[in-house]
Amino acid sequence: MEAVSEARRHIDNAKDFLSNNAKKEDGLYHDKKYVKIAGHTAYTGILLVLNELLGEKNRKTPKSVEWYQYELSRIDKSLLANFTTAYQILHIDMGYQGTKSAKLASVGLQEAEKIIRWVETRLEKKMIS
Repeated sequence: MEAVSEARRHIDNAKDFLSNNAKKEDGLYHDKKYVKIAGHTAYTGILLVLNELLGEKNRKTPKSVEWYQYELSRIDKSLLANFTTAYQILHIDMGYQGTKSAKLASVGLQEAEKIIRWVETRLEKKMIS
């Protein structure tokens, strides 16, 4: 369950970057640099737990988003939907474009937390059985 703890740490760090450095005013962030850092950090946290779930933790080659989508589609459609939303918001909108919308960032972080909780529950069930 180390991956779950590490993923949560990434989400907490992303939130800290936004609240302490991105300078939010009237629902908008003013410093794109920290929005981008937060987006990449949170998305990395998602990949950590998904790699643990999918058994990819020891592979050195990064997987494409299409690979994750395919694997998740075979497990749970709702998890796939959460991942697709998180990918779009955290990786593309925040990580690359540096979106200024605090509301959008909040949705992305919520999706990340849903994914982490889902994986945690699934890993706990594996440990019990």
